[in-house]
Amino acid sequence: MNPKDMSPPVVGCRDTPVLKQRGQREVFCGLTGIIWLHRKIQDAFFLVVGSRTCAHLLQSAAGVMIFAEPRFGTAILEESDLAGLNDAHAELDRVVEDLLARRPDIRQLFLVGSCPSEVIKLDLNRAAERMTQMYAPKVRVLEYSGSGIETTFTEGEDACLASMVPVLPETEARELMVVGALPDVVEDQMLSLLSDLGVGPVTVLPARNIDGKTAVGKNTVFALTQPFLGETFAALKRRGARHLPAPFPFGDEGTTAWLRTIATEFSVSDEVFDRVTEAPRRRARQAIRQAAAPLQGRSVFFFPDSQLEIPLARFLVRECGMSPLEIGSPYIHDTIHGPDLDLIPEGPEISEGQDVDLQLDRCRAAKPDLTVCGLGLANPLEAEDLPTKWAIELVFTPVHFYEQAGDLASLFARPLRRKSILTAHPNVGVAAE
Repeated sequence: MNPKDMSPPVVGCRDTPVLKQRGQREVFCGLTGIIWLHRKIQDAFFLVVGSRTCAHLLQSAAGVMIFAEPRFGTAILEESDLAGLNDAHAELDRVVEDLLARRPDIRQLFLVGSCPSEVIKLDLNRAAERMTQMYAPKVRVLEYSGSGIETTFTEGEDACLASMVPVLPETEARELMVVGALPDVVEDQMLSLLSDLGVGPVTVLPARNIDGKTAVGKNTVFALTQPFLGETFAALKRRGARHLPAPFPFGDEGTTAWLRTIATEFSVSDEVFDRVTEAPRRRARQAIRQAAAPLQGRSVFFFPDSQLEIPLARFLVRECGMSPLEIGSPYIHDTIHGPDLDLIPEGPEISEGQDVDLQLDRCRAAKPDLTVCGLGLANPLEAEDLPTKWAIELVFTPVHFYEQAGDLASLFARPLRRKSILTAHPNVGVAAE
């Protein structure tokens, strides 16, 4: 893409009036965040206090083989627990005691609330405090809610990280904290870039294990890698840390702007910045150019789902040549999402929250070339000849930073390629996504 095409728009979407709707929503359970968190935090165990439905959801989402022993499980609430016939706290204590005796490798135990445990008002915060006294210092016990009653599915990660912030050690050191769970290979790429820029010391939340050096204090500055970490953002601010607002590191432009913000904070010279980023930027631009050809000039409509919608829309508009019709997000946080909104030219409807029937009406009337939505809406829209991209895949797939930029564009291009194949060869079966 020509560098002149990447200049900021004269008027962005930051001040665009937001359509706020609070009707019926399509949401996916926040417990699903455990699927990527249990792989990331290698000495942790996530114990869901919930029903058999919760257990089936996690098993299905993770694709766990019968002979594997993952680092998550479910303390099943039986009918007698829900009816108040058993002492739920005593039952939970017994389950945890058995778990820790069987799994001495556990250093961090997360008690994860669910819809059933919240309905019966089970106080997991009190349980976590009691268990911390019992098992410290060998095991740290924390709690958070993954209930899908009111939350989007990415808020499970936000709640988990926010629960960790109050127990982080205090530090007076000037450090950069990078916040958000990334696949290890992507995190290593990011840390290598920051090291080459001379930025440091750098810590990561969540660290891969409890022995990590992650600490926080008034001299800590932090950069988010995920746009759905509003509660973690607030918790870090309460600890005195300072946020570095920037576009999110999707594609060439977003990654460069994210790194530039950090480089400016740590007084990295333009010469060093250009030397470190020139080669990966060139690779990212080339990969995007090849992958995004089917996206040029096409329209896109975002249903609210993961809170990735705004930075992804920026990427598709600015780097892939798409035209956004509506950008819906479950929540819009001006400080967090504002830098990306600044870069999206005015024009699309910006919506927060959802009234799903009304939004479906707007989508059908707009007839977008591509609709980004949750699984529950994808098949009905496909049946109406509206190509869709599953929003959840954008969370489970490595898409951050330069080396994944082409893969990110390909995820959006694939449904349009599929439709072109079906149009040309209507008897060929091609799986939806």
